[in-house]
Amino acid sequence: MVYIVRVHDLRHSRRDAPACVLAPPRTRTRRLTLATATAAALAVTTALVLPSPASAADTSPVGFGAGTTGGGGATAGTVSTLDAFKAAVTGDTAKVVRVNGLITLSGQVGIGSNTTVLGAGSSSRFTGGGLRLKKVTNVVVRNLNIGKPLKPADGITVQASTKVWIDHNSFSSDLDHGKDYYDGLLDINHGSDHVTVSWNTFKDHYKGSLVGHSDNNASEDTGHLRVTYHHNWFNNVNSRIPSLRFGTGHFYDNYVVGADTAVHSRMGAQMLVENNVFRTTTIAVTTNRDSDVDGYANLRGNDLGGAATEISRVGTFTAPPYGYTAEPASSVVASVTSGAGAGKL
Repeated sequence: MVYIVRVHDLRHSRRDAPACVLAPPRTRTRRLTLATATAAALAVTTALVLPSPASAADTSPVGFGAGTTGGGGATAGTVSTLDAFKAAVTGDTAKVVRVNGLITLSGQVGIGSNTTVLGAGSSSRFTGGGLRLKKVTNVVVRNLNIGKPLKPADGITVQASTKVWIDHNSFSSDLDHGKDYYDGLLDINHGSDHVTVSWNTFKDHYKGSLVGHSDNNASEDTGHLRVTYHHNWFNNVNSRIPSLRFGTGHFYDNYVVGADTAVHSRMGAQMLVENNVFRTTTIAVTTNRDSDVDGYANLRGNDLGGAATEISRVGTFTAPPYGYTAEPASSVVASVTSGAGAGKL
């Protein structure tokens, strides 16, 4: 059943904050040479063939989250108040919940299994908190504006959950406060698995997307945390684009603008970084910062735009176990800026 909640519409601030340049974090002694954009440009671009090319109107997820259906064909219901939303998303029966208007949150609202949460229009939004997917499976979140999640709430937390599709949402906060005033925009942790993050915008934030919350969680995370990020726009996000521990990440066809440290592979994580575009970014990819154990990364077909890379260990993850089409970096900016974010479905 789909629920509709009606709330009065408030405009979300679209003010562009100036690019933030912070001093690089303290690191252990670097064990590798900074690679320049020229060297990375020599990488050969390869990709598996998908029956149809990637599209801003995908009807099902591509990547590790493939097969996620959420509420499927359940009759949609519309909600516009917090109480109605909480009631609508509870439980594990198949359901499609359409959110209409602005809902202010304090903390996070738990989402049940077999659920689709869908913005009813481009103005549908949550502010002040976020959504929590904890120990659930088969959840889709699309077409929502999620803004200013006050710490300790993330915009979306995926915890001990599987088969998740986060698509066509607009995440944002501001850079007017310290880096710990807000929490993460999208964090995936505690052994979560089979997740696709596609066609979202992440804007004006310090710590974007953390995958794997701790260096000390190997027993729960190893063999899990398989996540695909494609066609996302990270605009003026300082770091964690994403930061991945222990898991396996495929980061392709994303557009990153104004980052200090973007892709961060650590604690033995394997990252394939493919056909992305980086602009006004200091470090596009690093494998040797902040953790006792380095990560691994493979790069191919990226346009680094002058950003450096720090690759201490080249990875073995070069062929994702699913079909996809990675468009060339030359067309990524046009595709992502026109197709990513809420209101584009």
